[in-house]
Amino acid sequence: MLVGNSTRRVAIVGGLRIPFARSHGPYTGADNQELLTASLRAVVERFHLQGERLGDVIAGAVIKHSKDYNLTRESLLSTGLDAHTPGLDVQRACGTSLEAAILIGNKIALGQIDAGIAAGVDNLSDPPVVFPHSFQRLLLKSARGRSALQRLSPWLSLRPHDLRPVLPAVVEPRTGLSMGQSCELMVKHWQISREDQDRLALISHQNAARAWREGFYQDLVVPFHGLSTDNNVRPDTSLEKLAKLKPVFDLSGSGSITAGNATPLTDGSSALLLCSEQWAAERRLPVMAYLRAGKTWAVDFATGHEGLLMAPAYAVAAILKDAGLTLQDFDYYEIHEAFAAVPLCLFKAWQSAEYCRERLHYDAPLGDIDHSRLNVKGGSVALGHPFAATGTRILATLAKTLAQDPAAKRGLASACTAGGMGVTAILERA
Repeated sequence: MLVGNSTRRVAIVGGLRIPFARSHGPYTGADNQELLTASLRAVVERFHLQGERLGDVIAGAVIKHSKDYNLTRESLLSTGLDAHTPGLDVQRACGTSLEAAILIGNKIALGQIDAGIAAGVDNLSDPPVVFPHSFQRLLLKSARGRSALQRLSPWLSLRPHDLRPVLPAVVEPRTGLSMGQSCELMVKHWQISREDQDRLALISHQNAARAWREGFYQDLVVPFHGLSTDNNVRPDTSLEKLAKLKPVFDLSGSGSITAGNATPLTDGSSALLLCSEQWAAERRLPVMAYLRAGKTWAVDFATGHEGLLMAPAYAVAAILKDAGLTLQDFDYYEIHEAFAAVPLCLFKAWQSAEYCRERLHYDAPLGDIDHSRLNVKGGSVALGHPFAATGTRILATLAKTLAQDPAAKRGLASACTAGGMGVTAILERA
């Protein structure tokens, strides 16, 4: 049977990650497996899981080599976990590890497993570089040859363009637009000002710098490859400095997304331990928070009727209905800043009576939030964004933030993704 006799609460014990680093920097020469193993091993060591058989480890990467077809399983075999622990690779773009946590949570809630780890990794310093299809076809035709002549003759048609490498690109196949170009369209639709984007980016850096300075990340981040802190945080940035940066996606003169109010290409990994309450109690592991709900949605961005990164607007609206809550019923909000403009677009959508009525099927606007409760330990603009690793980074941060605030009850997490999808989750303080 798929489930037990009743559902169980899903406990978050805690999460760890390696420092997030700008791509083509400290982690150059490492690969996804090495980065993912580091975060998984950190969780195993912190919570004394050596020799434990977990119900599952679910993780993934957005940009990975074909050799990494079994990335999660190969990584966990080097962590100290019992080798009988299974591993599963998943990928939902920038929502990968948030989705992984929901999948682990569902298994725990349904009684299929007692404990598991959700994780994500991306190392853009080690991108898969492939040859064109013409070279692939030539190579395979040669391999199928039964004689020396048949194996040699295809190579006579080899041309220089067959050897031109193809780099991975973060471009939507349906539209041909990069995520930044797609976000520029959202900015224009929702009339988001450059000043508001820069201001949110500044707050992201200020919050991240303060969190690091106060030691918040000390037990959430482990050193790796000589790095002990996230290297994208800019404590000395200012509105004046941000205002001097030029737009990078729309060069027509009307663009407003810059390198300062967008996430940089980032390398990193993160992991999160989830379990049943009984499993945690038996091992005397403190529970930081509970994963109460999760939701995934998508938008029809390919027709041009909806913004690529607007799916969290739907996912949040749906999860609020499921939980019987309002948008204001949260003490903290962790909303992924793929660009500073993304949360700003979502806020305008949730305050629009027309949008909420026609798109989200709400009778009234969802309203605004207390912005002082948003990404209080820094957001992706400041901390960086290794695509698949951001989700569990957000959950670990939110769980600890709730645990440290006796007055807090719950937090909301969300992430937009490539492909026009969004993932959201609700955490409750333990």
